[in-house]
Amino acid sequence: MKDLEYSFTIRHLTQEEGGGYFIEFPDLPGCISDGETIEQAIENGEDAVDCWLAAAKLAGKEIPPPNNVEKQSGKWVQRVPKSLHSRLIAQARREGVSLNSLVISMVAEGLGQRNQQERHH
Repeated sequence: MKDLEYSFTIRHLTQEEGGGYFIEFPDLPGCISDGETIEQAIENGEDAVDCWLAAAKLAGKEIPPPNNVEKQSGKWVQRVPKSLHSRLIAQARREGVSLNSLVISMVAEGLGQRNQQERHH
């Protein structure tokens, strides 16, 4: 089932929550994980998805398809100011990741924070 790509949200956990990052898969109710870093949360999230799918299959439950993933290309081009582009490149270098990975992580984390705020209102 590795070929299925489920969308996820990531948010930073406060110190009171234990720190690190929280990952959640909205298409798979209750499928969550965490990690010390965003990358670790994503890796642990992949394991959580595998376990969720295996448990659902074992219980004879219907496995929901990823939400609209097949309809999306997964690609978009975004123009940003040169100063922002330079700052993003510098941050990616500091973290030892690609610019693409950094931006994906930042967007996912931002969506996770937004979802958390919406739940609390």
